[in-house]
Amino acid sequence: MAERVVGNGSFGIVFLAKCLETGETFAIKKVLQDRRYKNRELQLLRLMDHPNVVSLKHCFFSTTSNDELFLNLVMEYVPETMYGVLKHYNSMNQRMPLIYVKLYTYQIFRGLAYIHTVPGVCHRDLKPQNLLVDPLTHQVKICDFGSAKVLVKGEANISYICSRYYRAPELIFGATEYTTSIDIWSAGCVLAELLLGQPLFPGENAVDQLVEIIKVLGTPTREEIRCMNPNYTDFRFPQIKAHPWHKIFHKRMPPEAIDLASRLLQYSPSLRCTALEACAHPFFDELREPNVRLPNGRPLPPLFNFKQDLTGAHPELINRLIPEHLRRMNGFPHPVGT
Repeated sequence: MAERVVGNGSFGIVFLAKCLETGETFAIKKVLQDRRYKNRELQLLRLMDHPNVVSLKHCFFSTTSNDELFLNLVMEYVPETMYGVLKHYNSMNQRMPLIYVKLYTYQIFRGLAYIHTVPGVCHRDLKPQNLLVDPLTHQVKICDFGSAKVLVKGEANISYICSRYYRAPELIFGATEYTTSIDIWSAGCVLAELLLGQPLFPGENAVDQLVEIIKVLGTPTREEIRCMNPNYTDFRFPQIKAHPWHKIFHKRMPPEAIDLASRLLQYSPSLRCTALEACAHPFFDELREPNVRLPNGRPLPPLFNFKQDLTGAHPELINRLIPEHLRRMNGFPHPVGT
């Protein structure tokens, strides 16, 4: 039984619904379906099963009186978004507590590590509005796979993708053979926004977006432009020096936070760290401590129940990812590789 609309956009509409048999609440995303094609979002959601990715429970088709076909994706309902959480702190003129910044961004990277490796999916629209937050457990789930795609090497993709503030520079440069590192850039923008309380690159249009990036990272070199888009030939940019990262954030910002942001927000896509490497970064070490708790004294949501996430990961990386006190529970009785 549908209750109320909780979101809408160019994709369609999302409404809250309650199962009459169980009383359980779900979110139903209703999208117009072209009868000639399969729905890519449905195909991808069926592939995925991870604590940090929204789960598909059911799907069904419906029609209107004028014979329009709609696909209804029935998904788990998570009541809050990262956008809403940020708005809450801003309304109180407060910064998000650092423990929550760590907890939320760690889970974003853990979700990305899964979608990038197991189904090989690139989200292509990562932003605070597409990150769900459970206000009780503080578990984060990546949602809205309407722009997502399995990227195939050598196959062209559209470059006009991803919401502006979170759009990787190679997309602004018109690259069509990009990689999942565009999601890493977006996640870096989200991290910076949680730390600052406002978007790091608030461009008013596509050109202004590049200007905002250049104001922070400086003018890209010819080599960096080549790495972003080998076919780009217009190099007429004003020469601007990079703004030091430590001057962008306030003085009390932990150096680990600044270091992680700098590793994510690189012009050259191949120089950005991977999602799993980001999870292992020292910025998240507090989450790996045995007695860490939420500010209200409750335990953290599960963060280290890795399964297929670690496929092909280097033993040294696994040792950094899984806390020593949890290795036995995860089937790693000794440091891996020793």
